[in-house]
Amino acid sequence: MGVPMRTTALEEILRGAVPGVASAAVAVIAVDGRPVMTAAAGEAARFADASEALLPDRPPVMPDSVFDLASITKLFTTVVLLSLAEDGRLGLDEPVAAWLPAHYGHRPEITLRHLLTHTSGLPPGRRVGEEPAQSRWDVILSTPAQGPLGTHTYSDVGMITAGRVAEIAGGASLDVLVRERITDRLGLPDTAYRPGPAVLHRVVATEHKPERAGPGAGPGCVRGEVHDETAYALGGVTGHAGLFSTAGDLLRFGEMLRAGGDGVLSPAMLSEMTRDHGVPGAAFRQGLGVRIGDPAIVGPLADALGHSGFTGTSLVVDPARRLTVVLLTNNVHPLRGRPGIRDLRTAVAAEALRLSG
Repeated sequence: MGVPMRTTALEEILRGAVPGVASAAVAVIAVDGRPVMTAAAGEAARFADASEALLPDRPPVMPDSVFDLASITKLFTTVVLLSLAEDGRLGLDEPVAAWLPAHYGHRPEITLRHLLTHTSGLPPGRRVGEEPAQSRWDVILSTPAQGPLGTHTYSDVGMITAGRVAEIAGGASLDVLVRERITDRLGLPDTAYRPGPAVLHRVVATEHKPERAGPGAGPGCVRGEVHDETAYALGGVTGHAGLFSTAGDLLRFGEMLRAGGDGVLSPAMLSEMTRDHGVPGAAFRQGLGVRIGDPAIVGPLADALGHSGFTGTSLVVDPARRLTVVLLTNNVHPLRGRPGIRDLRTAVAAEALRLSG
């Protein structure tokens, strides 16, 4: 008889959260770029619909399962824009009107830096989908400001706009820019918008959305297409949401942020991205696209930086402690509002702190 394998503390944390917080969870903790603990728990697809009826076939989640990153996409959009700035394609303090004159010509005070620090005054969100597809981008880009310039209001609209600026300045669609400027350079094979059929069996399910069912399809949970309603209505490729990835790929991206740019950004530009921009009104310190010391994400790693995603994802990087922490879950499966994701993020961060010595 073989000797049973010892359960790690990280595995115990994830198993304690499944299936109550999420039906699937994968986490990786790295110190000095070396993964020191990895765990996966749960099922990639558990529920058939909002009634929480169980699927007859419930594949286990694996370390290489593919998750909808949701707002962690904003970090990739930011890196693309900073890369374009280093190439001289745009300036962070130039008006957005330089690229979007039809939509921002009457508000030249708003700069790209305002968009990346969530200080543009634009509202948190704006739903589209009822309009004809060809007019949805115009609706989003025409969104009026609802708050004062310079004060923090977390805005998906702002990051969607930033992504559109990247496309104009970069001369390519955002998915191509992410691939050329980030994923190809870092070797991230599983990070992309709109995952194809070759990886669909590894994609983790999210929310029950019967309105997404196609002809002849019954109502069910989303799997393989973006969860975010606005990103979906805009075609799945946007600056605020839409990327899918694995824990291994996201760890590699986080290591780029921790270790100095890794050929994607210069150390000076990375420092500009990750410094405190002194934004008033935020519950944390705001960098360019990145949050610093956000208690909802970093737990006891008070000076760590990163971002979370609405689907139940988070990336935390603590350069001082040489830590990178990835947590991927589907907290919205089959319905949003499942409690406990903040506690889970805190528990994983606390285990990372312990492992850092």
